[in-house]
Amino acid sequence: MRFSIKFLFIGLFFTLQSVSAMSKNIASEASAVNPLLNGMPIPAVTLHYPDGTPVSLTALTMHKPAIIMFYRGGWCPYCNQQFAELQTVEKDLVALGYQILAISPQAPDALQSQALESEMMVTQLSDVDVSAIREFGVGFYVDDKTAERYKTYNIELTKDATGTPVLPAPAVFIVDKQGVVQFSYVNPDFKVRPSAALIKSVATVLAAEIK
Repeated sequence: MRFSIKFLFIGLFFTLQSVSAMSKNIASEASAVNPLLNGMPIPAVTLHYPDGTPVSLTALTMHKPAIIMFYRGGWCPYCNQQFAELQTVEKDLVALGYQILAISPQAPDALQSQALESEMMVTQLSDVDVSAIREFGVGFYVDDKTAERYKTYNIELTKDATGTPVLPAPAVFIVDKQGVVQFSYVNPDFKVRPSAALIKSVATVLAAEIK
């Protein structure tokens, strides 16, 4: 099966925006996110391991291509289902030379308490200041009604500098060692995720090109 490795994005379009204001790249709703396109460099942002140690995303991807996944949080059943399915192809992806980075807006301590319940070789990273979510263009503001509904389930969403709750549209980016996006999948419907088979197929096609 031959895949077009240019850009896979469901029903959305990309527009260049000014980054002079922090909130410029946070969309008003999930259907309005503006993710990075193929050929664009990933942002130089600092994330945190579950133990709170800071790490540069640029440093992480400098020596090894990466499959970067943005997910809502350990509280999200659709995210957990996605990781469970990914586990079926994880060893194949690692054998192809990839590292798998899972980025969530949850705080480091929350990631520690919600550690992946498996022996997955996935590196969990906290984007508690939503800088990566913002700069990758996958973040959107959550309306007050929805945020309050989450609170009834004891889910406190991460807020940006404006004090507004932010979530990422679930996304997958495949990035080469130069930090350039080679593939992306973003869907504003959080219930829809790319299959593990699709990720493996695309990663296999790209592997020879980006090593």
